[in-house]
Amino acid sequence: MEIEKKYLVKKLPDTLTNEKCYTIEQAYLSDAPVVRVRKRISKEKCEFFLTVKSTGMFAREEVESEISEKTYDVFLQEAKGNVITKERYIIPLENGLKAELDVFKGVFDGVIMVEVEFPDEDTANKFTPPDFFSEEVTFDKRFHNSNMSKMSKDDIAELISFVKSKTAIN
Repeated sequence: MEIEKKYLVKKLPDTLTNEKCYTIEQAYLSDAPVVRVRKRISKEKCEFFLTVKSTGMFAREEVESEISEKTYDVFLQEAKGNVITKERYIIPLENGLKAELDVFKGVFDGVIMVEVEFPDEDTANKFTPPDFFSEEVTFDKRFHNSNMSKMSKDDIAELISFVKSKTAIN
């Protein structure tokens, strides 16, 4: 079970350059259920995954399997819509939680958001976001990557404008 909350980012943390970072490329094969392929690159390695998620915006089932680069490339050719690229920073939080801060690239350049996964709904409901978080967007469909993959150029421009209006990041 994946239980997560999503937030916009008020400002980037001062320690961001010290945090673990991945480059992520992902694309969607389906949105009902959500079927995604992802390439994740770190300093140490490059990994490929196929993920299936059930419906839901806060809590949902998720199954992820590692796949080969060749399989990834085949699925990527079948993907529909926008390919999403981003830099993901892993930021430790209190109580063993971690924030995954995504700085989007490519067509979504200018979108920055952060998500936190929780062990259970009670922990999620009691969570107090750190100062660098802005408003919660967990239940705003625009901020789910599977929906972003289907956005038109006008929808993307509107999303970027909205995000920039909520942040002090240039």
